Amino acid sequence: METAIISAGAIAALGFGLGGAFGLIGARTHFCTLGAISDILNIGSWTRMRMWLLAIGVAVLGVWTVEITGQVSTSRSLYAASRLPWLSHLVGGLLFGIGMTLASGCTSKTLIRLGGGNLKSVLVFLMVGISAYMTLKGLFGVWRSATVDQVVIELGASQELPALLAAWTGTEAAVLERWLPLILGVVLTLGALASRDMWRDEPYAITGGVLIGLIVVGGWYVTGHIGFVEEHPETLEAAYIGTQGNRPESLSLVAPFAYSLELLMLWSDKSRHITFGIATALGMVAGALAWAIATRSWREEVFPDGADFRRHLLGGVLMGGGGVTALGCTVGQGLSGLSTLSLGSFITTAAIIVGCVITMKIDLWRMMREA
Repeated sequence: METAIISAGAIAALGFGLGGAFGLIGARTHFCTLGAISDILNIGSWTRMRMWLLAIGVAVLGVWTVEITGQVSTSRSLYAASRLPWLSHLVGGLLFGIGMTLASGCTSKTLIRLGGGNLKSVLVFLMVGISAYMTLKGLFGVWRSATVDQVVIELGASQELPALLAAWTGTEAAVLERWLPLILGVVLTLGALASRDMWRDEPYAITGGVLIGLIVVGGWYVTGHIGFVEEHPETLEAAYIGTQGNRPESLSLVAPFAYSLELLMLWSDKSRHITFGIATALGMVAGALAWAIATRSWREEVFPDGADFRRHLLGGVLMGGGGVTALGCTVGQGLSGLSTLSLGSFITTAAIIVGCVITMKIDLWRMMREA
């Protein structure tokens, strides 16, 4: 009896739907890592940061649920490798954090702003895509492979914290896999909800955080369960339909920027198709556009001067190169990666925040000096 296999197009359609929901929610709630850090530094507000932490907590709990019920195995994902390129995570995260500050937003914010009519985001999208492709397969990739990627630690176990701690402490892996994600997910969720500001000043922050966390879980479920085939009839091997690297994945945006441009340039090549990652990126633009039309908030925004143009251009280059080097961005590592409790994701996310804070501090110092 032949096994029914879902098509890559169906996986892409589901990805487009998840991306659309993310774009709609992000536009409504102003979900943005850069904005969250800026709010803390400039006005002392932790509301958007708590929304981000709430999304991570919900995602951790959701991934834990689909893992223990046997529906998805993130141990086969990019984030579970036993080889930890810690310097790549650190340097790439710093570059991405600097870049997203210069470009006025991370990759998800770029797509949301693009859907809202911001023409500056067109340049950022193109530069991120080109730079990411050059770091994957081009000149920047040669430099990356010859430098930071050479510095690695062989962990001897998956870098997901439950498996890693089990190997280091001798504790039974099943115990940590069952309880550690649950404990950390609950702590993050309750910690994010502990502020009165979340309930009083911005109630949509709670809804936004919960829904975005569930969207991340949905990404894992679509690629790791719906699209998973234990034995593909053509290759006789396990396959994850519609994914770029034939492995389970959730939302991640830097590499899909690059592959979106590649698909457009090689459209006549029938071996190319719209993957889950590309579809989620397109969906984010569509979701933000739908919100802009529904609320009549569509507004074209262009560069006021050459300095702003150069700033966004450099930011896009750093985001593309840094995101590929770090194996993800604020979405790919800061949400999807952290939902698996990957050590590399913690390093990258911390480095992104540090890079962002340093750049903001320098900008503030320059503004004060000029004043």
